[in-house]
Parts: sequence; structure tokens; C-alpha cells
Amino acid sequence: MTKHGKKYRQASAKVEADKVYEPRQALELVRQTSYTSFDGTVELHIRLGVDPKHAEQQVRDTVMLPHGLGKKVRVLVFAEGDAARLAEAAGADIVGGDDVIQRVKDGWLEFDATVATPEMMGKIGKSGLGRILGTRGLMPNPKAGTVVPASDLGRVIQELKAGRVEFRQDKTGNLHVPIGKASFEADKLYDNMATLMEAIRRSRPPSAKGSLVRRVTVTATMGPGVRVDPNAAQAM
Repeated sequence: MTKHGKKYRQASAKVEADKVYEPRQALELVRQTSYTSFDGTVELHIRLGVDPKHAEQQVRDTVMLPHGLGKKVRVLVFAEGDAARLAEAAGADIVGGDDVIQRVKDGWLEFDATVATPEMMGKIGKSGLGRILGTRGLMPNPKAGTVVPASDLGRVIQELKAGRVEFRQDKTGNLHVPIGKASFEADKLYDNMATLMEAIRRSRPPSAKGSLVRRVTVTATMGPGVRVDPNAAQAM
């Protein structure tokens, strides 16, 4: 059995293990029980009522959080020619083609999001970069709105930097999504969480049966998980 440190035990004592909290109460507790020396990230973990084995029951989309994530998002854009110049003008942190592909293959991963033009996807696929980026949730994808023509690069780059996040269920039917920083005011975390919950509701697969959201937990980078009433979360 894992032994927790003194700081964790002190933080955990403030949370009733068997209680499900109203969203605002839970977010206040997460802020109080985050004990890192740095500004920890607040994440929402959701157990969905879907069967992840069925392709038609996938829950995936992007959402603009009204207060962002509270961090600088480094955006890499795979583009060449005029598209590369447009990406640079829009504020992309790294832009390139074959040179950047090779750099990532060599182990460089100092970025938080990627965008690509359709013309670059063939090169990315042939390079085997999907194995590196896919496991980290960084592969450009049309469904996530990160494979776009040159004319849309500026909009997508600005949205990613402003706090657009992608949510996608994992192989066990769970979602894990950041909603801000522990230093955020509770109202800002509440707004971000409410916006995310609405986006998840809109992404409900038609074939899903029963309640889409079965269990909700909110937690900071280091701190105890706080269970949230799933009905109250869906009603935000």
C-alpha cells in the first residue's frame, strides 16, 4: 500500500472521502488542498457511461475555456512556404517542415500543441512521427481541428494560445482534462468547468445509453481528489 507524505495527509484530512460535493465546494477544496510550491494545474477526471470498444461511442471535441489555462502554450506548426510565413505572423512558437519533423524524431518535445496543413500530413505520416506524437496526445488531427488550410492557421494558433483544449476519452472510457491553475479564483475555475461540462454534454454519442457522466473527480497536480456530484456537474 502506498504511503503518503505528511503534506498529502494534512491536505487529505480536509476532504471527506465518501462525500460528493457540489462543484463550487469541490473547486474551493482543490484550491485549498493543492500543496505544491509551484502553481499546480487543476484537472477534471470523468468516468463516462460509454463503451470505448465501439467507435460510434467515442467522446471527443475541443472547447474554448473562457479563462484559459493560466499557462503559456507553445505551439508547433508543420507548414512550408506561404503557410509557414502565415503561421509565424500569427505567433506560432516553432514553424517548419522536414527540419522540424527530424528534430522531433531526434527527441525534441518542447511544445504543448501542434497544428499542420493538409499538405504536411503525408510527410508526418511517412516519417513515423505519429508514434511519437500520438502517445502524447500531440498528433495533428482533423477531428480536433488541428489540421487546417493555411487560411485558418492564424485562428487556430490564437485559439490554442488563448486556452482551447481537446478532450478525448481514453481506452477505459475516462476523460482527463485541465481546467486551469490552483491560483485561479474559484469563480474562474467554475466557469471553465461549466463550459467543459456543456461541451461534453453536446458531444454525447447518439448510441450511448443511460447517464453519460457517471463519476466526476477534480484534483490539483499534487493533492487529494475531490469527488463531485455528477448530476450537479451536468447541471452547471
